[in-house]
Amino acid sequence: MSTLFTRPGRARRLAVILPVLGAVALAGCANREEAASPVRTPASQAAQAFPVQLTAPDGKPVVLNHRPERIVSLSASTTETLFAINAGKQVVAVDDHSDFPKDTPRTSLSGLTPNVEAIAGYKPDLVIAQSDANDLVAGMAKLHQPVLILPSAKAFADVLAQFRLLGKATGHVKEAEDLVSKTTEDISKIVGDVPKPAKTLTYYHELTTELDAASSRTFIGQVYALFGLTNIADAADTVGSGYPKLSAEHVLRSNPDLIFLADSKCCAQNAAAVGARPGWGTLKAVRGGNVVALDDDLASRWGPRIVELVRSVADAVSKVSKAG
Repeated sequence: MSTLFTRPGRARRLAVILPVLGAVALAGCANREEAASPVRTPASQAAQAFPVQLTAPDGKPVVLNHRPERIVSLSASTTETLFAINAGKQVVAVDDHSDFPKDTPRTSLSGLTPNVEAIAGYKPDLVIAQSDANDLVAGMAKLHQPVLILPSAKAFADVLAQFRLLGKATGHVKEAEDLVSKTTEDISKIVGDVPKPAKTLTYYHELTTELDAASSRTFIGQVYALFGLTNIADAADTVGSGYPKLSAEHVLRSNPDLIFLADSKCCAQNAAAVGARPGWGTLKAVRGGNVVALDDDLASRWGPRIVELVRSVADAVSKVSKAG
């Protein structure tokens, strides 16, 4: 890491990021992934070490007898990570939502409702998906094609662990470690450079125009927590789902300092649209020009571009902080 963690005046805010980024980056995932061979492989040779046994987040082992050369990715976040660790040439097909980077072999395959027969048509030696929908694992097992399930990240630790797991699965261990280091260092620098607000700022993160929100229990909530922001959706998350539906009255009563829109691309939401809602023109965020239209994809994925999302939040917090 860097001295950004100990910079004077940053200690309180960076105390949040240190355990979730720094500690994970240093600790690694040695206890979660073990090589199938009883012989320990030096880190410098780990990229060539096959067969390997991977321990998926659900605890189930996945054995890869050789480096996969025909990967089918059914998760946009996974697709972005594969290309970021230089495993893009091993990817033969991605799902219909995997639109980044632009040269991904995009298909009509669905990650939400995977079709075993359609996936098998690409002759994959590894399928990576977000969930076991439609009994994907069992269906592919009958064809002797392994499936690695990488669910939505719930914490920064999950993001970094998935980077490493994909590195090991594809034979790109070093590139994955480099991505972990760069991600943690970039985020810690961004957070460290943001001026501290004069008071604790409140925010509302909107998922849909029906006022579905994300609370602090979610991965996106952790991003905002890096800056010490208070989430107005937390009080409404009584069942702990992480995604409560708010009422307009709740938002107006909470009067957030910042509003972040994760429905800008899908639903054409922006500062003008929010300000035109009944009563919303009086909100501090609207009056102060602090309604931020996020890129919907960045706000819903947990791949390498998480750094861009953190930077967007940092810019918004900096603006409020500098305005006093």
